[in-house]
Amino acid sequence: MMVRQPGIARLRRAAWAMALAFAFIGVSAPAQAPVNDKAAVLAANAQFYAAINAMFKGEVGPIEAVWSHADDVTYMGPTGEFETGWSAVLKDWQGQAAQKLGGRVEPVDIHVVIGRDLAIVADYEQGENTNADGKVQKVKLRATNIFRKENGQWKMIGHHTDQLPYLAK
Repeated sequence: MMVRQPGIARLRRAAWAMALAFAFIGVSAPAQAPVNDKAAVLAANAQFYAAINAMFKGEVGPIEAVWSHADDVTYMGPTGEFETGWSAVLKDWQGQAAQKLGGRVEPVDIHVVIGRDLAIVADYEQGENTNADGKVQKVKLRATNIFRKENGQWKMIGHHTDQLPYLAK
């Protein structure tokens, strides 16, 4: 003789009803991206940090190469500004490049979440650059990078970091 626990049947019915409701409205489990997409997203993230380091020397070209040039991109960088659209984002990067802060940052503690066409990379940007007084200063910022697959390539569509007081406008 099988003894059923009270409420198990009710829980099963509720779970089944929720599954049907989610299926009806189109909600599903997170999309599983191919393994090669993770490698491609990590490569795009590495290219972004190489571009930041080039920007510290005054070079903007690598930044232009890693970003999507769409009107929906967003940038909330260490200056504290919130830019939307590629032209505004590029202008912000050009302003930072003009400062030629020098130094270098590298991503550490990288965490990646990948869907079919979107990927999120959370990490710390750790390193050093020169502040407004010309002194070398260590930095460690929290960062979130968002990539979208465009024409088979992962392009950055969003970047958000902590604010650096000496870059605040």
